[in-house]
Amino acid sequence: MTKILVVEDEKSIADTILFALQQEGFECDWVTLGTKALEMQQSNAYDFWVLDVGLPDLNGFEVCKQLRKFSEIPVIFLTARDNEIDRIVGLEIGADDYIGKPFSPRELVARVKVILKRVQPMDNKTILEEPSLSTGFSIDEACFAITYDNERLSLTRHEYQILSHLLNHPKQILSRDQLLNAVGVSADASYERTIDTHIKSIRAKLRNIDPELDVIKTHRGFGYSFELDH
Repeated sequence: MTKILVVEDEKSIADTILFALQQEGFECDWVTLGTKALEMQQSNAYDFWVLDVGLPDLNGFEVCKQLRKFSEIPVIFLTARDNEIDRIVGLEIGADDYIGKPFSPRELVARVKVILKRVQPMDNKTILEEPSLSTGFSIDEACFAITYDNERLSLTRHEYQILSHLLNHPKQILSRDQLLNAVGVSADASYERTIDTHIKSIRAKLRNIDPELDVIKTHRGFGYSFELDH
């Protein structure tokens, strides 16, 4: 059974969320503090978080940053601060979605299901093999891992999803909207900046393995592509 932790300091809102999720068969716990949520994740290993931004102790963004130091579980931010900057910041630090108050419990449950379906591990291992390209990259879908020359890249889940999508579409120019869709975020102009941030991070991690590795090409006004230079 999927275990969900609801991190929300308003009891009436938490009760609504818990009822909606439990009706769909999810096992749920509720805490009001970010510090407590981090402690519980370490000991209970929840599969999903619904995380309020305006908590009494720590800002939800800071809680998410700390969570990402040891876990890549999916997170939906829940907040009354529904402006563009907050949405972008939330996605950039590793959230999977962002829903503003007031909200529909049914919509929240639907988003949770979509994200859980997207991150469900595959049963098989997929290795990229293109002898003509000899890319040196491989994708392990079961472990959400990408390696280059047998060295595993330290990627966040969003970075993994973006790079694997590029690798699976060599030489094809993918727009920011297409890459957002690969991450599982609805295409929205306000989120395009997050793709650029993730691409910058991926490039830096590739250069840590090989300073000459430059396989993600920028196509101004269009998007990005994976192209291996020879």
